[in-house]
Amino acid sequence: MAKKVLMVVTNHTTISEDHKTGLWLEEFAVPYNVFKENGFDVKVTSIEGGEVPLDPNSVEDHPEWKEAEEKLKHTVALKKDDTEGFDAIFLPGGHGTMFDFPDNSTLQHVLEHFAENSKVISAVCHGPAGLVNATYANGTPIVEGKTISTFTDKEEIEMQLDQHMPFMLESKLREKGANIEHGDSWSDFSITDGNLVTGQNPQSSKSTAEKVVQALQ
Repeated sequence: MAKKVLMVVTNHTTISEDHKTGLWLEEFAVPYNVFKENGFDVKVTSIEGGEVPLDPNSVEDHPEWKEAEEKLKHTVALKKDDTEGFDAIFLPGGHGTMFDFPDNSTLQHVLEHFAENSKVISAVCHGPAGLVNATYANGTPIVEGKTISTFTDKEEIEMQLDQHMPFMLESKLREKGANIEHGDSWSDFSITDGNLVTGQNPQSSKSTAEKVVQALQ
């Protein structure tokens, strides 16, 4: 039986009046290709459904990304019953996730199910924004005591977007009890701790997805 991966992406479009955002394309397209190359079934969902906005700064001409990009034109909305039949969930980043991932009750329900059933939970760059409020059924944060990686506060400051964020992601995850490890800014760094697989930034997209593959083998 082919492994099944649920990918969940953002629908949020703006950081400020003059700064558009959305999904960071590489963080979706590269893992999507890794999963397909390994024979996985992939379901692509978004928080609200419909066409997924791309961060303009992430749009690049990569012919090998075309199939993945097509999947973003007509996504279905994430539903609470997207808990069934999947082996892993993958949360790509983009600054949009900082606004619509943390407080989405459907995503939090799905993540709780994955955590309670020891399924693989993975996220890259700003994707771990979805983990900020994710808990087990008893209310314990799923990142508590776990070693994870995420987009760093330093990288956020270097992008000069820290003042526009609802919170600083690295700091918030530390507050939830996570042990954060990272490489140099803008370098490939990903890590597995139990059923949690996380990566630091866009450069970590491929290695994070490859670690998901390893976790499912």
